[in-house]
Amino acid sequence: MQKGNGVSMQSGKVVLLPASVSSLARGLPPAPVGTLFVLGDHGGISVPPCSGFTVVFGRNEPDVHVCVGENDRGVSRQQGQLYTDGRRWIVRNLGKAPIRFPGTQLLLRGQEQPLPVAYTPLFIRTGPGREHLLEVRVAGTPATPSAACHRLSTHFSQPWDLSERERLVLVALGQRYLRHEPYPAPLTRGLVTEELAALQPRCEWTEKCVDGIVGTVRARLSNRGVGGLTRDEVGEPVGNSLNHNLLMALLLSATLVPSDLRLLD
Repeated sequence: MQKGNGVSMQSGKVVLLPASVSSLARGLPPAPVGTLFVLGDHGGISVPPCSGFTVVFGRNEPDVHVCVGENDRGVSRQQGQLYTDGRRWIVRNLGKAPIRFPGTQLLLRGQEQPLPVAYTPLFIRTGPGREHLLEVRVAGTPATPSAACHRLSTHFSQPWDLSERERLVLVALGQRYLRHEPYPAPLTRGLVTEELAALQPRCEWTEKCVDGIVGTVRARLSNRGVGGLTRDEVGEPVGNSLNHNLLMALLLSATLVPSDLRLLD
């Protein structure tokens, strides 16, 4: 089985992920522990553990397994690779541009880093404010039933329902979080309004409209038990606390994921 003209993939060893897969953050299909999943601009690939298969990613789609940053010459044609040493998956940077992990950790050219058994968004940074997302996830052990927890507070682990319009506004509001900037903060309503107006010039976006949508989502989650979303809980001065707490609730529940940044493209 081949992808493009320059990448050979052994039959039965890997599975191609179609472009319709929106994100790896919202879960995986059944897979053996240690299976690697990688998702880029136009789909991705999954590789079983201990297969000896090396996944190559970069800008030049015919010569890589997973394409990322195809329209940005700052991304190397073969930017990096993912391989296993038999115990864990490791990412290695082959290109000139750094690869950023969540937080501030940078993987520079020639460096490599083991991946956790978890979801890891990787960002290829080619300039100020310009990064390309590569989603990576290593399958872990399926969850097992735990002991009864009748008296413990409710834990919301499922994504919250958002309308398309609500998701767009909240992605704009929380884009610094989704880009894993070192010290993220919610955008001001003025900046959110300006960005949405530029993105959808035919829609009459106003600060009042943005405030209304954010407030509606905040109230809905608060009514369902999410804390820190009202002035009484936070206290004065409120500042960015309410929107910060809202965004954290959406991020921790995987309601918003890095791939949602594509809505702002």
